[in-house]
Amino acid sequence: MSAYFAFARSSFHSQLAYRNEVWANFFGKLVQVFARVAIWQAAYAGVGAIVVDGVSLQQMVTYALLGGAVMGATRPERIIGEIGRSLKTGDVAVWLLKPLSYPLYLFANECGSFAYRLMTQVIPTVAFTALFYGMLPPASLFDGLMFIAFWTLSFTLLFLMSALFGLVAFWLMTSFSLDWILGALLQLFSGLLIPFWFFPEPLATIARHLPFAWVVYYPNAVYLGRLSTADVWLHLGLGLGWAALFLAGVLWLWRCASGRITVQGG
Repeated sequence: MSAYFAFARSSFHSQLAYRNEVWANFFGKLVQVFARVAIWQAAYAGVGAIVVDGVSLQQMVTYALLGGAVMGATRPERIIGEIGRSLKTGDVAVWLLKPLSYPLYLFANECGSFAYRLMTQVIPTVAFTALFYGMLPPASLFDGLMFIAFWTLSFTLLFLMSALFGLVAFWLMTSFSLDWILGALLQLFSGLLIPFWFFPEPLATIARHLPFAWVVYYPNAVYLGRLSTADVWLHLGLGLGWAALFLAGVLWLWRCASGRITVQGG
């Protein structure tokens, strides 16, 4: 495990080396969050109400801030791009000679990047915008603690989804457009842009049962107290089930991809 910890630490330090990029990413994240909040302020002003379908404007502002935090700490395109570059350069074949797991290396690498983005982008952005707009606290201590659990699950699921899409590149021989496809699915079905309680039926019901919902919607819904205690535990279990399914898919695809490398590479 010390080797994977070293990979995570190296990923963290390598990104800190570019100080100007740290500031650029921070201001870029601020612009995204301000735009997201402005959209909901305009939408509520357009209907002339501060509560729509039982959801207040302040809850939607908090949802927008949290959505940026949850999604902002993980970059699916970076994971898919890393796999694509390794495949293009042939570096991925070296992992067959090492007593290490390539999927675990990717996970450790992303953990380091996650820590970097959390410290330099997510926390400063949320803190600054919360002071500017105001941000609701968790609905209860239980909801706050479970939000952390759901956020951890969100990170794990998003990594596994990205790795799964990235490994498909072994059959396409390129990762081009794979990150775009996953990004489009996340934008629509994760609840990042629009919470599911504003979705029309039956699309809302379908979206709540897709794995993308555990990336943004359920962590935020738990934070705001939109789920009962029983539903929180139920959806945490369902999310863990999705994570186990994606993990099995990643391991199976990597095993199949390793076979292709061995056959094609001799």
